Amino acid sequence: MDFKRSQFIEIIQRINEPKRFIQVLAGPRQVGKSTLMDQVLAECPLPYYLYNADGVDENDADWIRRTWESVRAQMDTRQQAEAVLVIDEIQKIKNWSEFVKREWDADIRSRRQLKPFLLGSSRLMLRKGLTESLAGRFELMRLGHWTWQEMADAFGWTLDEWIYYGGYPGTASLIKDMRRWKKYVKESLVAPAIEKDVIMTSNIYKPALMKQLFELGCSYSAEMLSLTKALGQLQDAGNVTTLSSYLNILDECNLLAGLQKFAHDEARRYQSVPKFQVYNNALLTAYRGTTYEKDRTDPRVWGRWVESAVGAYLLGGAEEGDYKVYYWHERSDEVDFILVKQGEILALEVKSGRRGMNSGLPNFCKGFQPHRALVIGTDGIPFNEFFKLKIEDLF
Repeated sequence: MDFKRSQFIEIIQRINEPKRFIQVLAGPRQVGKSTLMDQVLAECPLPYYLYNADGVDENDADWIRRTWESVRAQMDTRQQAEAVLVIDEIQKIKNWSEFVKREWDADIRSRRQLKPFLLGSSRLMLRKGLTESLAGRFELMRLGHWTWQEMADAFGWTLDEWIYYGGYPGTASLIKDMRRWKKYVKESLVAPAIEKDVIMTSNIYKPALMKQLFELGCSYSAEMLSLTKALGQLQDAGNVTTLSSYLNILDECNLLAGLQKFAHDEARRYQSVPKFQVYNNALLTAYRGTTYEKDRTDPRVWGRWVESAVGAYLLGGAEEGDYKVYYWHERSDEVDFILVKQGEILALEVKSGRRGMNSGLPNFCKGFQPHRALVIGTDGIPFNEFFKLKIEDLF
């Protein structure tokens, strides 16, 4: 693929600068981390060494030391003053961060100019290792789900196609065959993410319940559903506390979030009914969609897809933009999304074919005095402009 994501330039710049930190490239499965790194290495000005931990025994943490020593030996033999070391799927190795720390510190003491770039798809395991062992030694680069602009530039997708099929580049060639597209999303994207990045790396005592919650949550994206009612739709036994903890793990893995209701009282936020929200609309379509033609021409159904796409876009930029995403609902009043950044409040109402404007936005403004209140869609910021914005610029 000739298309390069925006992080390509950033990675090249960090390769060229003096050695300062361990560079960590993290993101969900199938968003192009390995492809991007291959593109970088094809133009890398330094000698490089590429390894993949995917097939390594998870208990063989010494593999990291052996790999590092092998690269050092090759650098010495070839008289290389500088080199780049890339390890993909680093989080597959248990206690990986402790061994990386040991080798990094050894290189610092010996002043060896070996620049490590670590790639990982499980944000949960990466974050645990980074905060526990590598604090102060790393820089984190996030690679999220593909935006509409990226899918348009790479594959010529229309905005409506991106809203419906989401942002997985591997699915682009399959959208004309809905049955095949759904099968690929569920079996090649979702199953590995749940089984390898969630269940195997977390304390999941009821894997079947986790999978059922994920599928239910995806099908309810952009809708509120209490966890008590969710239990009634799940076959496996569990309780609300278990579901809540599983939902938090899915959120950490950039798959599915349970947005909290906005309130000044922190306790009220945590006790609220969650509003399910996928990180990629492909997950909503895979579990709830019928056909593009049918869903696109139903104004009520399409309105929900649009709202879910807005929510996914907001979540995708939240960590980098340093803001939190909530919703607001009081009796018959509702505001689709509330963003909070450093005490400033931004209210966003999505207006499409599903419904006209209600009294939610003006009533929210009376009660909370947000920094800004905006309509996205009809009579507001057009969707084709909104999905190109940096959300933090709206504050």
